[in-house]
Amino acid sequence: MKIRLLCVSTAKNTSLILKRLAEKYNDDIEFVLHVGDVDSDLKASSMTRMTQTAAHDKRHVMEGQQFYGLLHHLVSSIDSKADIATFVDHLHRRDKSFCYKSHNIASMQDYFDYYYILFDVMSKKVLENDITHMLFFNVPHLAYDTIFYHIGKALGLKTVIVAQSLFPNKYYSMSNADDYGVMDVSSDTAVPIKIERNKNTELFYMKNIKQGQVDTGRVTLKAVINILAYLIIKKPSYCANPFKLISLVKRTASIYRRLPKWRDPFARFFHMNEFEYFEHIIQYEENAVDLKTPYVYFPLQLQPEMTTSALGGVYRDQALAIECLANMLPENVKIYVKENPKQGAYMRGPLFFHRLKRISSVHLLPSYANTHELTENALFVSTITGTVGWEAVCKGKKALVFGSTWYQSFPGVFKYREDITYDEIVDSVIDHARLERSFGAMLSNLHEGVVDRHYEQLVDGFDRDRNCEMVTDKVLGLLKGDATFTFGAAGCTNKR
Repeated sequence: MKIRLLCVSTAKNTSLILKRLAEKYNDDIEFVLHVGDVDSDLKASSMTRMTQTAAHDKRHVMEGQQFYGLLHHLVSSIDSKADIATFVDHLHRRDKSFCYKSHNIASMQDYFDYYYILFDVMSKKVLENDITHMLFFNVPHLAYDTIFYHIGKALGLKTVIVAQSLFPNKYYSMSNADDYGVMDVSSDTAVPIKIERNKNTELFYMKNIKQGQVDTGRVTLKAVINILAYLIIKKPSYCANPFKLISLVKRTASIYRRLPKWRDPFARFFHMNEFEYFEHIIQYEENAVDLKTPYVYFPLQLQPEMTTSALGGVYRDQALAIECLANMLPENVKIYVKENPKQGAYMRGPLFFHRLKRISSVHLLPSYANTHELTENALFVSTITGTVGWEAVCKGKKALVFGSTWYQSFPGVFKYREDITYDEIVDSVIDHARLERSFGAMLSNLHEGVVDRHYEQLVDGFDRDRNCEMVTDKVLGLLKGDATFTFGAAGCTNKR
């Protein structure tokens, strides 16, 4: 039977892959609906920004609709409430407080209303086009992909998710987002991959982040441009008021003078809310870092990101994870919390820090605190899904994770549960040889290729045409059931 495919793209480089897939396997696949960039059947950003449906269609996404109710018995069930909460979290990243091209949703009820409308309208498109398979080029986390994923699961359609790994020219696959990181790595026959215990991991997307104390900064050109853009778009009255402008300049300069030079707070986005956030966190720049105190290291992850929004589950609320961690620790053990160096005000309001302040064991660190030293001297490391957990076990330190992460099945990694104990973690010993075998077992289950353009830079002499051939062949196998998924194999264990 011919596959009738709905594809959801989250990166621009997928167009070439999809074109090759359609041309090479047109006898096996019929591309029925493509959700992605401006040349797609449905423009993805229209659903998150609530704008026109596509570049060639100037109608508003809410125009000309009626209630169909084809799947309403599913979307109104008790089991769907968690899905709605996830969608709200994913769509909230497009709130006007956090991006310039925002939607106009103003209340929680608006979010609920929009979810029900989208579910109803998009499920009709899926049903009337007789979709049999869905392909996602990343774990759904951007609202528009989230809604189609929920519809696909509600209908029991075959879903395939591919997601890039941190390892050059390697990507993961799974049929269910909940399977992320679930795999059996206990095989004694796997070829081990050497792991250097004393090597610090340097991630390409963190290359400009410095470790240790450095000179403080000053206002950058990028910051000035973003501030001016915000004022023109959102606060034009400020431009005609010299007193407000002078106050804004003084506040901006004060923040830059008290943060490290590499920490450019307004280079990516500016909103008045950002002032309160940065004026709050700069007070921790004076906090001491005592590496001799017994502590657990908990570096906060950047939000909004797939690693928290989608893979964190309920622990996308990172304060909740820290509260759970505090409950399991002895009184003399501190929790050293370090803010993500790229974080802004999103999900970091005053109440977030008030929750942390209420925990007597929490100690907030300055931005210049060295993450490698903090890992090496910690009793163990805790994170939602961050790579700091992987760095820790490579160095012989245990890791407690709260979400779904690719290394969660490795020796030395503990997935949080209500009955887990402090002694269970600290008394365990990591078998480094087994860790190397587990690493080898995982890498052998990854697929070769790049499905996210940002990772092309990790591949020496990257050949886009050759990459398309590799990816299309494997994707077809996954869709047809002829290839094995990286994650989600039956009977997976989590041996340590």
